[in-house]
Amino acid sequence: MTDFIAVLANPSAGRGRHRGLLPGVVEALGTAGHDVRILTAGSGIEAEEACRAAVGDGAAAVVAVGGDGTVHRALQSVAGRPVGFGVVPAGTGNDFASAVGVPDDPMKAAEGIAVALRDGRDHRFDLARTSGAHGERRWFGAVLAAGFDALVNERANRMRRPAGPRRYDLAILLELVRLRARSYTVTLDGAEHTFAAEIVAVGNCASYGGGMRMLPDADPADGLLDVVFAAPLGRLDLMRLKPRLRRGTHVRDPRVTVLRAREVRIAAEGIVAYADGERLGPLPVEVSCVPGAVRLLR
Repeated sequence: MTDFIAVLANPSAGRGRHRGLLPGVVEALGTAGHDVRILTAGSGIEAEEACRAAVGDGAAAVVAVGGDGTVHRALQSVAGRPVGFGVVPAGTGNDFASAVGVPDDPMKAAEGIAVALRDGRDHRFDLARTSGAHGERRWFGAVLAAGFDALVNERANRMRRPAGPRRYDLAILLELVRLRARSYTVTLDGAEHTFAAEIVAVGNCASYGGGMRMLPDADPADGLLDVVFAAPLGRLDLMRLKPRLRRGTHVRDPRVTVLRAREVRIAAEGIVAYADGERLGPLPVEVSCVPGAVRLLR
């Protein structure tokens, strides 16, 4: 079957609060005049394989129903390809969707995808392409974390208890206990910067983690990546700075530096990078901005 809409849905996204959303989304997407195929997957890897198979079978569009993690999985199949991509925001964090102008209301987002597909129009947005220490390639839409937040994610993923958001909160406390500035070498378009820091991130979009505006001026259509790092802060100042991330006002702190580049390389010992909240792998990592890499339907 060709010329269909492939839907990758995460029923547990947003802690299940949109669990009954899918039938309405499918009905709305069907008004574009294409068959709608719901992809089945039991893991993130299976989700990516299902999306790639759908694109290979001639899908007119791939639609991610969920949060940034679901978007991240689907992007691996559509980045740099002549296939439309739609997002129905239904996650705890919908940072990519927010940055590219997708409506907050899931049904309005689905209806917009159908209209765009029916009218044959799309919007081009940049994506970030990564290359790891062993040459593995990935794409991300929002933010790559390579500092304290990456350490917290890595610890939380190793923990079995407690369940839910409490595990992440505990991981923060445990990482604060062992907090130390690490030595980084960051190369921006060939210019090398060496510094000690606890916060390092690269952004194609402004926010991550459900509205944490780590790079408040990042624009996913300017052909550039924003890079942020902060001078060593210590536990107390780091915790004081954290609430300001929600507003993006942390960049006014004189200890915080924001730069822009097309090509970024980050190297440090003992850090596993996370992009769109998903594990990439240990540093070093190279990141490139690829202008217009995704054809967004909205």
